[in-house]
Amino acid sequence: MEHSAVQSAGQQINNWLRERNIRVNDFRTNVFLRVGALSATIFAFSAIIGQSGYTITGIGLGGLIIAQTLWLIRKVENTNREVINFLNSIRYDDFSYHYRPATEGETFHELAAAFNSVIAHFREIRSNKEAHYQYLKTIIHHIGIGLVSFDAAGNVQIMNTAAKRLFQITGSVRNIQELGQFSSELVEKFIRLRTGNRDLIKIVYGAEIIQLAMYAIELNLQGKEYKLITLQNIHNELEEQEMDAWQKLIRVLTHEIMNSVTPIASLASTLESEVEYLQENSAQLSLEDLDDMQIAIKTIQRRSEGLIRFVSDFRNLTHVPMPKFRNVPVSEIFAHVVTLMESEMKANQVSCEVDVEPQSLVITADREMIEQVLINIVKNAIQALADVERENGRRITLLARFDEKSHPFIIVRDNGPGIDPDVLERIFIPFFTTKKSGSGIGLSLSRQIMRSHRGSLTAHSIVGEGTDFILKF
Repeated sequence: MEHSAVQSAGQQINNWLRERNIRVNDFRTNVFLRVGALSATIFAFSAIIGQSGYTITGIGLGGLIIAQTLWLIRKVENTNREVINFLNSIRYDDFSYHYRPATEGETFHELAAAFNSVIAHFREIRSNKEAHYQYLKTIIHHIGIGLVSFDAAGNVQIMNTAAKRLFQITGSVRNIQELGQFSSELVEKFIRLRTGNRDLIKIVYGAEIIQLAMYAIELNLQGKEYKLITLQNIHNELEEQEMDAWQKLIRVLTHEIMNSVTPIASLASTLESEVEYLQENSAQLSLEDLDDMQIAIKTIQRRSEGLIRFVSDFRNLTHVPMPKFRNVPVSEIFAHVVTLMESEMKANQVSCEVDVEPQSLVITADREMIEQVLINIVKNAIQALADVERENGRRITLLARFDEKSHPFIIVRDNGPGIDPDVLERIFIPFFTTKKSGSGIGLSLSRQIMRSHRGSLTAHSIVGEGTDFILKF
């Protein structure tokens, strides 16, 4: 009887709420009513506890108290579950879930809208990243230069189409050691190559010759070491350059040899005609004939000696000795070069400045060979300055520095007339010279010496201002 009374009271409360259009779904109203109902139930339970005849009612009220308490806890924890689900969606990159607008009040509606907005934003970011990734992936696989990326264990992350074409591979490569069947030397160079280093390798694969130019970059991504190597087959370019170099050399050799052989052949023919004339006419040589013959013979001798010197210079150019490397202070090299060239500079009224920074700068090189390069360049600068007048005087500067990669370099700078762009392109060609008495091998030999030092020799010039010769080590 008491139990039916409690049910009837609950039904009356619900009817009263519906009649007044009070939103029970509103979170605040719901919690308020549940707390109120729980308080009322606890009050009723307290009132009948210990009284006889209310045992069943007491048990029912006790169970109702437990049920209402659990519901209240669950209702409060629902919000935490929604937040946890949202964070897990972000954690596992699952942006497919959509939060429905809540019916439990404005704040829950705003919370669901905020969750959906964040999910949509992350979905858009992931979509953009995927599109960007596919775009870069397409570029990498269609670029003409081979790309190979692998980790410290040699596991390959990237090998684009150009690289596979170079290695004549159709399938995938998991580890660079698998490239050993193509070239074991190539694998060794892959492992040995360090950031910023370049290398060349010639591979004979079947009937095909491949000459690869390689450049390496080492990366650290999320604590893992990776190496990215670019590859380019320069065999055709090298063949073209080699053919062009041979053609230039042949033109120079032909020019020099013809300059010597033509007068020799002409004079020899003249002498032969004279001798035949004397023999046919049984004439005796006069003093004038002897003088003419002597002049012709001396001319032939001089031109022959010039041709021998030319061949000797060519032989020197093609037989550059291997450098003997050791650490040498640049300031000592400069001091020795200035001492050797001091008298010639004074004779031509040329001053010399030395600028080394830091003073302790050291290069690893063959001292004698580098001094010879500097002497050749300084001598050319003195000769260029001989016919130039400058208000601030004729000046040569020997400068040494470290570049941005901490590699040493030397600059020989003069304030002479400069070099025309057309001539500047040819100054390193063997036997090319603009001087009447020059052999044309000094700069060619100097560049060869720098290449034997794994360095380079280049020139930069502005007509009317001066010229820089740059030695990079």
